[in-house]
Amino acid sequence: MERAIRDDGNAMDIILNGQARTLDGPATVDDLLGQLKLAPVRVAVEINEELVSRKSFAQIALNNGDRVEVV
Repeated sequence: MERAIRDDGNAMDIILNGQARTLDGPATVDDLLGQLKLAPVRVAVEINEELVSRKSFAQIALNNGDRVEVV
């Protein structure tokens, strides 16, 4: 999974575990997990039904409209 990091400084809306959530500015999976106070080694993450590798959490950008599942 390869995705560019957004850097337009605007808020974005995602769906997190079935619920709408607004994030400030560009964010990676790692940033989201930090906001949720979750340790990356203890979770699995899917973006738009695609599993994200743990070693990629810091590089994978979230985009407006993404459907993210964290378990």
